[in-house]
Amino acid sequence: MSGRWISERLAAIALRPVARGDRARAALHLLDWAGCVVAGTVEPGTAEVRRLAAREGAGPCTVVGGAPAGPQAAALANGPAGAILEMDDVDKRALLHPGPVVWPAALAVAQAQGLESGAALLDAGVRGYEAMIRVGRAVGPGHYARFHATATCGGFGAATAGASLLGLSQAQMAWALGNAGQQAFGLWRVRHEPVFTKALHDGWAAANGVAAALLAADGFAGPLGVFEGEQGFFAGFCPDGDAAWVAADPDAAWAIHDVSFKPHAACRHGHAVIDAVLALRARAEGAAPELIEVASYADALTFCDRPEPRSPAQAKFSLQHAAAVAWRFGDAGLVRFTPEAIAEPATAALRARVRVAEDPGASARYPARFGASARVRLADGREIAVETPDALGDPERPVGPEDLKAKARALMAWGGLDASATDRLIAAALSLAEGGSVPDFAAALPGALPGAKSGARP
Repeated sequence: MSGRWISERLAAIALRPVARGDRARAALHLLDWAGCVVAGTVEPGTAEVRRLAAREGAGPCTVVGGAPAGPQAAALANGPAGAILEMDDVDKRALLHPGPVVWPAALAVAQAQGLESGAALLDAGVRGYEAMIRVGRAVGPGHYARFHATATCGGFGAATAGASLLGLSQAQMAWALGNAGQQAFGLWRVRHEPVFTKALHDGWAAANGVAAALLAADGFAGPLGVFEGEQGFFAGFCPDGDAAWVAADPDAAWAIHDVSFKPHAACRHGHAVIDAVLALRARAEGAAPELIEVASYADALTFCDRPEPRSPAQAKFSLQHAAAVAWRFGDAGLVRFTPEAIAEPATAALRARVRVAEDPGASARYPARFGASARVRLADGREIAVETPDALGDPERPVGPEDLKAKARALMAWGGLDASATDRLIAAALSLAEGGSVPDFAAALPGALPGAKSGARP
């Protein structure tokens, strides 16, 4: 690929043709985002951002659950809603969530430009995922230990998606990447206090990318050495990263095909544990557990060893709570992480009988594999053990289109959509791969919904 700088080579990679099968895959991810964003609009921590966006004035771009706004404001408002419930898609090797950054940016730029082509929107999504994931896979574990990679790498994906829709040249896309990288941010301090800022990261990353793409279209240059240059992104953020990986293997299949879907309403680090406990439960044949032991890779414990969660956000990052509700109810859906569910005495009692530990084998395979193991000691004296090398929804254990439609329906119902509106939105999202239009998809997204909640703490 031509270009002296990695940003130029990444732009050339992103500008490759997108095939019909790639668009079909992108439509599934867009559908997944649509479900997440509709459900998220009624959650605390999203209405405040919509009100902030509304202060910028009216515009041509859809704000799900709110009034139309300009492109940056719409991307900012739609980002948190798609991430707040922790059900957004994830690339396990990059350890980031592309959907709630790339799709708000792509939709905003498409609407700002008055574009109708569903294929163009999906192509932009494929390209945005590619850039964001390539950077995320290159940053190294030292970066992830300090920074929220969805935030730091998200601007690259949003800028690439926007540049694709604007028809920018390789040089202009490289400028957009340079300016997006200059605005990178995303401290993990958000994990340590009861705030909504983690989801806000998605909105700012999306808005950052929108601005970078629009500026590049207007001739505003960006630093081409943003990745490998002195005092660039990798020098500043990535103590053990390898910038060369960003543009490695330029003819590889699009990364979007490797992205995982999340079937459970919890942090992805808890999914393999949930799957393992569900397998144990099925084999227990109704016997009561005396002790549940779960083990997973080290990052799962770093992020999710929380024996006494006090809020929905904490419960979603609690292996103990996830294991307890999976055993009690046979699922880990949204309703299992409400304040009422957390406080339920029977669930709290079972949580207290869950022990967590690191599984060295799972740690050795991570992040290529998100695995876990679990063991239960039953009241009838039996002991059962299982291993789940991969989480459901990963490429190694894929979910199908019907599963994703069912997930979308559940999320949209949570967000207050009735069945007919849900069916219209699902059809509009999937039709984009078969000639559907951006205006039809946008029209199916809801405006203000009943039941939206504000709140200072998650």
